[in-house]
Amino acid sequence: MRCVVVTAARATRNADDDGHTGRAAPRRADGSPAHADRPDASPAHADRPDVPPAYAAPPHATRADDPLPRPVLRSAVELYLDLHAHPELSGHERRTAGRLAARLTELGCTVTRSVGGGHGIVGVLDNGPGPVVLLRTELDALPVTEATGLAYASTVPGVMHACGHDLHIAAVTGAVALLAASRDTWRGTLLVVGQPEEETLNGARSLLEEGRLYERFGVPDAVLAQHAAPLPAGTLAHAPAGGPPLMAASVAVEAVLHGRGGHAATPHLNVDPVLMAAATVLRLRTAAAEATAPAEQAVLTVGSVRAGERGNVTPDRAELSLTVRAFTQDALDRLTTAAERVVRAEAAASGAPRAPGFTVTARSPALVPDPELTARVRGAHERLLGPGRVLDLSGSSATEDFPHFAAGGVPVAYWMLGTTGPGPWRTARAGGDPVPPNHAPGFAPDVRAALPVGIAALAAAARQVLAPRSAEGRGTDS
Repeated sequence: MRCVVVTAARATRNADDDGHTGRAAPRRADGSPAHADRPDASPAHADRPDVPPAYAAPPHATRADDPLPRPVLRSAVELYLDLHAHPELSGHERRTAGRLAARLTELGCTVTRSVGGGHGIVGVLDNGPGPVVLLRTELDALPVTEATGLAYASTVPGVMHACGHDLHIAAVTGAVALLAASRDTWRGTLLVVGQPEEETLNGARSLLEEGRLYERFGVPDAVLAQHAAPLPAGTLAHAPAGGPPLMAASVAVEAVLHGRGGHAATPHLNVDPVLMAAATVLRLRTAAAEATAPAEQAVLTVGSVRAGERGNVTPDRAELSLTVRAFTQDALDRLTTAAERVVRAEAAASGAPRAPGFTVTARSPALVPDPELTARVRGAHERLLGPGRVLDLSGSSATEDFPHFAAGGVPVAYWMLGTTGPGPWRTARAGGDPVPPNHAPGFAPDVRAALPVGIAALAAAARQVLAPRSAEGRGTDS
């Protein structure tokens, strides 16, 4: 997932500043002053030089990781390393869901498996009457071959956690650990949702509709999530109030072009769906420009073309997978209609023996975080890290199915978690290799800086909604 940073100069300045001048004093996840001692590196991986030390932050990172207890960080890092090495594709997240469920159970949550018909899980940490806060994390990986060279790289051929979902899972377990250990300071209910199939944009709707998430576990007062992004590690980023949607709305489509197969030596007897697909792809590229105004932001991408098995055989069908993205529903509908028109027109122009298929497989609305909730969460993050490490974002044409959790007017907050270490960031700024973005084979978060901040950020955000427990009431119930 790519993010466009409005304050690029500010982000660069923060990433290059190795000192602490102007930074707010270190804070705990609840905003209270942090102690000064730093836990040492995790002994569990001391003999693996390219495994990031669990507790040693790089010089440019926030010291928000200082107050995190050593066992919390150790467990989160070990879970991250394991999940990264064992990624699972959308719809197949059995092992990943099991690891998350086991960790939530250890932390005192009541866990329900197979929510929504897939591998969705829900953990409930009930701490008395009060607000309900939902923390969402994704479970699935991508069909990408890893090229990071890390010792804990994927052991599954052709599958990789190239979008940071492993980091999200580890961070949410760390946040739950912090909140579970401080139950005498807050009241309410914490819901933790492990969502499968985010990459196909089907998982959230499955949880909410088939799994009846809100009917069974209660309508939350707030839904919170964060996402790894190629921003400086140790920073967070929010959409500014009054700006465009944080992420675009999207439509996923499967198109099938029908031809007449035969011998490659007799093209006059065949109807070649490969040529039909090639013409369709080229024409779709111009459809985006013709269907949207210059001021509108819209993207049409053909991500997959599948046809044939051998060079001497003309196949009888070709399949296209495409996505349409836009910031308004009107632009999304216009571009989707234009795409269907192109697919059907090219099939007709090629003399296809029958009409093509054009099937919408998933939809997701634009992501518009709740302004009031976002302001409260952002304030907590600025108190945690200092305002200089909480950045502004412009809208991104990336898409998420997270907006479905806002169904019925439920307030949602969503922010970006920087994952790029100082070395790659400076190399890219100096004209060297660009920072590998999400979905790239070289995507490798700087875990030393990103994971502690991700843990603290989620815990601090949850505390903005959960009711504080008075000093008089502490210790009387849990």
